[in-house]
Amino acid sequence: MKPQYLFIACLLIGCQKPKPADQPIAATPQTQTESIAAKESFLKTDTISIADYGETSKDNYILAYLLDQKADKDSIVTSKYLLDFYQNKTKTTSSKITIKGTDKGSEWSAIYGLGTENAKSSPFVQVSFGYPACGYNQNHYLYYLKNNDIQLVYDWYTMSDSGWGSWVEFENPSAKANPESFYCKTVSFVPDDNDENMGMVTHSDSIVFRLNGDHYKKQLLSAKDKTYFEKKMSFDDFHKQE
Repeated sequence: MKPQYLFIACLLIGCQKPKPADQPIAATPQTQTESIAAKESFLKTDTISIADYGETSKDNYILAYLLDQKADKDSIVTSKYLLDFYQNKTKTTSSKITIKGTDKGSEWSAIYGLGTENAKSSPFVQVSFGYPACGYNQNHYLYYLKNNDIQLVYDWYTMSDSGWGSWVEFENPSAKANPESFYCKTVSFVPDDNDENMGMVTHSDSIVFRLNGDHYKKQLLSAKDKTYFEKKMSFDDFHKQE
């Protein structure tokens, strides 16, 4: 399986996990929680281990602090987090994110790299948050770490349900861990209304990211939210490509 499909595979593995039906909606990820002296300042603290394609680092990790959590009149929960990044057990930098529409039981995960190169020396970290089951949106954040500086390069959503869904694929033509440019596109595979064994593949939002100084700038190469490629193919043929 190509590395860029690792996120999709992780989502599919979680398909067998049902969501509790009688619990109130809240964003309380059930990952390992670290005790801290000033824990009263935060609603919750989670430790996110950063995976390196099969290996989980004990020295590099992220502490996710839940700063605030509110539900609107439609019971949609918005959560605000502070992410502290640690390298060699030393805090190097921080980032704040706001997640709208979080579900109770959502979990964090993180991996190094773009999914297309040797991740061990990659300055990129992909952080994900969401309920680990099919049919639920997952939030993803691509960070670029350089020394003590951090940039949120891109954020997106994915959804997968029994092999169907929508996600983002990255391409790194140079295969370098720290490329001068790389690309991504949104891929969707939806079932045919008349044949459950057939589906339509579409590509949209082609983007190039170019390194400018110490930060990446993005440029949209296709019309936003508009399909620029589509192909009808069977479910089996689509997944054989992976």
